[in-house]
Amino acid sequence: MLPACGASVVIQRDAQFDVTYDDTVTSDNQTIYSYNHTVSRNKTEGVRVSVELLSESAQSPVLFVVRQKQAVLSFQVPLILRGLYQRKYQYTQVGRTLCQPPTKALAETQFFYLDVRSHQQGVGLLFRKVMLFSSLHRTDKKFSFNATPSQPQRRSGVRVVISVCVSRSVQCPVYELDNNVAFIGMYQTMTTTAAITVQRKDFPSNSFYVVVVVKTEDEACGGPLRFYPLLPDRSLESVARSRQESLSSVEEDDYDTLADIDSDKNIVRTKKFLCVSDLARKDKRILSKKYQIYFCSFNNILSNLGYVLLGLLFLLIILQRDILHNRALERNESTAVECGIPKHFGLYYAMGTALMMEGLLSACYHVCPNYTNFQFDTSFMYMIAGLCMLKLYQKRHPDINASAYSAYACLAAVIFFSVLGVVFGKGNTAFWIVFSVIHILATLLLSTQLYYMGRWRLNSGILRRMLNVIYTDCIRQCSGPMYIDRMVLLVMGNIVNWSLAAYGLIKRPNDFASYLLAIAICNLLLYFTFYIIMKLRSGERIQCLALVCILFTAVVWGFALFFFLQGLSTWQKTPAESREHNRECILLSFFDDHDIWHFLSSIAMFGSFLVLLTMDDDLDTVQRDKIYVF
Repeated sequence: MLPACGASVVIQRDAQFDVTYDDTVTSDNQTIYSYNHTVSRNKTEGVRVSVELLSESAQSPVLFVVRQKQAVLSFQVPLILRGLYQRKYQYTQVGRTLCQPPTKALAETQFFYLDVRSHQQGVGLLFRKVMLFSSLHRTDKKFSFNATPSQPQRRSGVRVVISVCVSRSVQCPVYELDNNVAFIGMYQTMTTTAAITVQRKDFPSNSFYVVVVVKTEDEACGGPLRFYPLLPDRSLESVARSRQESLSSVEEDDYDTLADIDSDKNIVRTKKFLCVSDLARKDKRILSKKYQIYFCSFNNILSNLGYVLLGLLFLLIILQRDILHNRALERNESTAVECGIPKHFGLYYAMGTALMMEGLLSACYHVCPNYTNFQFDTSFMYMIAGLCMLKLYQKRHPDINASAYSAYACLAAVIFFSVLGVVFGKGNTAFWIVFSVIHILATLLLSTQLYYMGRWRLNSGILRRMLNVIYTDCIRQCSGPMYIDRMVLLVMGNIVNWSLAAYGLIKRPNDFASYLLAIAICNLLLYFTFYIIMKLRSGERIQCLALVCILFTAVVWGFALFFFLQGLSTWQKTPAESREHNRECILLSFFDDHDIWHFLSSIAMFGSFLVLLTMDDDLDTVQRDKIYVF
């Protein structure tokens, strides 16, 4: 027993591991527990300190300070953690894991001291135990443990999967509290399942620590917000102020410093010009805001290579056909000059390039998949759908097809509306009203353009001419449409587009990019079906190669959509909730279901392009004045 300042005394006792101590702490004494153990250079061990406060009416906390050779750790009991709306959670059981001190010797005996002090008289304290354990876990070996918000756990290993909402950090010294677990290493939130991929080069010793910290509330990982009750002595204004203060503290990591402007995704709003790489780039520590499936890591990026390679292959096929056609023209062959659908390869080159760009931007999106970046994944899907419809129309109307300027201006407008939908579309009624009106007007204008094949003008006399047509064709004499087949297509197209516009206006889906893509795909499928039906009605036939391409493409699209609908992740939920959908890789222990979608959809798109390329090969020997126009 040693004298201390004032009337307090210092009591030091030798303590042993795995022994429970039931003591009373007062303001008059300071108790020091002395431990020693042998630290081996080639053996990883951990020290676990677990304490419990027995006095439920303790007014002052008990302070614990652990002094090691090169580190000091302190904590108090009861431990108070804060949640949303400044809610307080008090824990009387607290556990901490100490870092293993470094040693250069093969084995070394080291001491550490646990100091206990309180400012209240007669606080009952129970040392559940100070435990020495092996914290080394081998790869491919499952292990289980329990953790609470006040008792985080640390283990060495590769993957931890537990059924609570946690944060993770890898490296030492260990930060294992909710307010500092993200300081170093990598971390992410989870509810039931998650994984982090680490690289061997980052850990020369071939070992690392995994920290599991349990959140105090489910809301931290996307759970439903609980009703906050009003206390009798608490006004509504104070509740609102607490909520604002709490949200600012919880979300403060969403705002980064100017020093991170070239490496951090969240700070790009301060830059004058914004690039795709700025939205895809993110510091490797910040994994909690990514929706990447870390079971397979780089796979979702690598699997987009199929789009690039098949797009390049399609360009080579088009180049070969272009060269052969030019040689036939140079020889003045009658089949090249007077027969078949006029050969225009410009749109085919654009389609092949768009397929390659789709793979590139899809890879950019999967670097950091989220709602904002999804527009890059869909941009060239709009382009591909638009180019395919233009090519179908050009086959039978090469003389009145849209010019490159007007076509790409329309596609640019579609992408512009896609960006507006991403920024303003979520729950914005005004935006959906404006977009639906524009969608319906564009459908009517395009229908008029297609029905009259460009033989009309949009000017000040349009209303007078419309009334004249209605009076002569519908009132004075009821005559049927001049182009019945074309009218059927346009009526069906208007029904589909008006229905989609009504759905968007009523439901206002959060995923505007997918909604816009659905409009493009529905119109493409409708026009392609119309083209095939009219081709067969005109007495034309589909050659064997084109028929095989159609059947093969339809089958591949079916399998591709099956894997697409598996839904391994979603950015419409929080990252933690999204990871509930993650599953193990199914191909070569590296590629998952979404990668199979990438492979199959790239093959299906390539097959669709081949269908457009070969479906009119049967007309190569037919005089052009005998080819039906529809």
